Amino acid sequence: MASADGGAYSYSLTVFSPSGKLVQIEHALAAVSQGTTSLGIKATNGIVIATEKKSSSILIDPSMLDKVSVVCPNIGLVYSGMGPDFRVLVNKARKSAQAYWKVHGEYPPTRVLTQEIATVMQQATQSGGVRPYGVSLLVAGWDANRGPSLYQVDPSGSFWAWKASAIGKNMVNAKTFLEKRYNDDISLEDAIHTALLTLKEGFEGQMTEKTIEIGVVTVPELNEFGEQEKEGGETGRPRPTFRKLTEEEVKDYLAL
Repeated sequence: MASADGGAYSYSLTVFSPSGKLVQIEHALAAVSQGTTSLGIKATNGIVIATEKKSSSILIDPSMLDKVSVVCPNIGLVYSGMGPDFRVLVNKARKSAQAYWKVHGEYPPTRVLTQEIATVMQQATQSGGVRPYGVSLLVAGWDANRGPSLYQVDPSGSFWAWKASAIGKNMVNAKTFLEKRYNDDISLEDAIHTALLTLKEGFEGQMTEKTIEIGVVTVPELNEFGEQEKEGGETGRPRPTFRKLTEEEVKDYLAL
């Protein structure tokens, strides 16, 4: 029998319904909306991405939970939705970043890598025998052309640049809260505090350094432009602009 919500078209990824929808993509978005809340905020001097980090059992080792991932020194990701799908996309993004490095001698601009990820996700909506990725991503990064950039990528392969955005089960309330609190002159420190307050709005249980995860993009100082500061001797690798905050740092922010 056909399902009530999508009719016969809910079984096919490559056939549009009479209303012009690919129903499987809507099901993928439903999977995203069941995931934990994640958000990103662009500041004048950087970007913060943050998410809830909860395990399904107290017996799970929390050190193995990883929702904010580093793709390359200047770009990081956070997701809401299905963790295994995110892992596959992170691996593809890292391979793409390394391939760009080998050709151009630098890591890709944030928009370029975001477009690569979005292309992979879109290709999964156009072939029979596959399903859309059940995740939405927030991509945060810095490059010399655009500065700090924040993008959201959805299962359809669509992506947009945002000043602030939220994904996951509490995204509607989180976006409403961000609309009230956000301003164009917000600093990175204020953005981190705003991110914590936004997560706290719909947080179930106690918010601690072990139940949330934060990544930040920092803008290099003026004296670092033009002469890429190297790390690790003569490796030729640029100094990272994206990093994950340690549990100690998160604890300090929560105490303020």
